[in-house]
Amino acid sequence: MGVFVFLPLLLPLTAWPVARLAEHQLHPRAATRLLTAVAAVLAVCSTLCLALLMVVGTAQLPGNPLPDAWSDPEVRAALPYDEIAGRAAIPALLALVAVCGRVLLRHRSVRRRAARALAGLPDRPVAVLPDPEPYAYALPAAARRSRGRIVVSRGMLDRLGPAERRALFAHERAHLTGRHDRLLLVARLAAAANPFLRPLRTAVTYSAERWADEEAAARVGSRRVVARAIGRAALAPGGARPASLPGFAVAGPVPRRVAALLAPPPAPRAWPPAGTAVGLALWGAVVGVAVSALSSANSALTLYAVLKAATPL
Repeated sequence: MGVFVFLPLLLPLTAWPVARLAEHQLHPRAATRLLTAVAAVLAVCSTLCLALLMVVGTAQLPGNPLPDAWSDPEVRAALPYDEIAGRAAIPALLALVAVCGRVLLRHRSVRRRAARALAGLPDRPVAVLPDPEPYAYALPAAARRSRGRIVVSRGMLDRLGPAERRALFAHERAHLTGRHDRLLLVARLAAAANPFLRPLRTAVTYSAERWADEEAAARVGSRRVVARAIGRAALAPGGARPASLPGFAVAGPVPRRVAALLAPPPAPRAWPPAGTAVGLALWGAVVGVAVSALSSANSALTLYAVLKAATPL
């Protein structure tokens, strides 16, 4: 395996330049999908790297259930600094599993609390709660055949005019149609698996909101109306929107979103020219993803061959 086994842990750094550039240079829909895919692949590769290191480290522990031959010097020679890296990977992987499990449990708990808040209300696409605090969010469907719902408080509706209410509903409907909750969950899990991917999580959160903004502007027919609705909602006191659910004028820097809506609409371009800054950053991220995947696959196959050769028949 050599030092290549450590590359997937560090190659997420190659995606940092594209995280900020993609927010401004790509269409929000393309940026959200691309950054989520990059984060997912890099997180899987770095997790596989830790798992491979843990196998070698666990084999060195006394009383482990693994074959004794897996701790032979010939096996340990395949991993540089096996004494340190192998054993350090054990608590690191356990911490990764714990953090990712916490993210999943929190996501599930938030969904359940949001669903319980709607208990007793008519099963309609829009649920209006008699709450004076202003908030609005998209509650995804709990089952495949069921439909998601838009949850909005009476306090939020009272602060918006008729056109701005249509913008709000179009924004939240775009979250449901695009299944942004899944993309945000993947980005959060990737950042939990590898802290180097946190800039991508932030970029995905902002791009998902911008995606919904652009969809709302196209449906309403006025970018200025959507910008005004976001501004009015942001000036209201903080509401009770559940964490981790897509919301209106909450996630992402509001001034940047308003400024983007007051500017011309973004070009529907999925991939920029290679000579531009964002093009170079994208190609750098793609190369980093490819090298990370190849390094992980090479290390896994190498370790499998070494362990198979060392295991007595």
